[in-house]
Amino acid sequence: MSTTMQTQYRVDAILRDPRWAQLRRRDRHADGTFWYSVRSTGVYCKPSCASRPPKAENVAFHATRADAERAGFRPCRRCHPEREASVRETLRFGMGPSRLGTLLAAAGERGVCAILFGDDSQALEADLGRRFPNAERVRDDGALAAILIQAAALVEQPGARFDATLDPRGTPFQRKVWNALRDIPAGSTASYKDIALRIGMPDASRAVAQACGANALAVVVPCHRVIRGDGELSGYRWGVERKRELLARETRG
Repeated sequence: MSTTMQTQYRVDAILRDPRWAQLRRRDRHADGTFWYSVRSTGVYCKPSCASRPPKAENVAFHATRADAERAGFRPCRRCHPEREASVRETLRFGMGPSRLGTLLAAAGERGVCAILFGDDSQALEADLGRRFPNAERVRDDGALAAILIQAAALVEQPGARFDATLDPRGTPFQRKVWNALRDIPAGSTASYKDIALRIGMPDASRAVAQACGANALAVVVPCHRVIRGDGELSGYRWGVERKRELLARETRG
């Protein structure tokens, strides 16, 4: 069979698959039942993804997110299929003060999944909602008090102990990057290229930067210690000034 015939056969099979119709109508009821990847963009999505519909010739269906990632696809940055893990769970969260603004900590059954900086409680709660849109969120400052105290202590003393169980939510690649970040000692920095080399993916500097931006565990997973190759600070999810102050405190410490 020629390559052209093989391609047409595969396209016909996609068009006959009932999942194609669900994809085309962005069926939210299909979310969690399958995922689809797009060869031309290298990403995988939920059926309800609001991105421009792909061509059938570029589509493949996957039974699980893990299957899509094993095939080499990364999560879509629009529909965030990696966050499906938070569906129908309850997250308890609390807020407390720190030297660099209000801290929010959130935890589920498996551990602490978010530590966020903010300037006001409403913005912080909205940020948590964007990161975990399908979770029931219950404020419980008392239950999170010890975690908030430990997180605030890390701002003051970078070498302070943080012994709560962590539950970082992300792809295998993101978790690999975050683990590498935790190996950067306080008072030291690394470039995106350095991290890419450490995880054995020397051409993944841009993806490393994106993983740093997706980190939801401020201070505990120290993405503030990653800077540009020329020594400039680059961006920080919670503001460059906070990044500058965190690094200054670590250098002084």
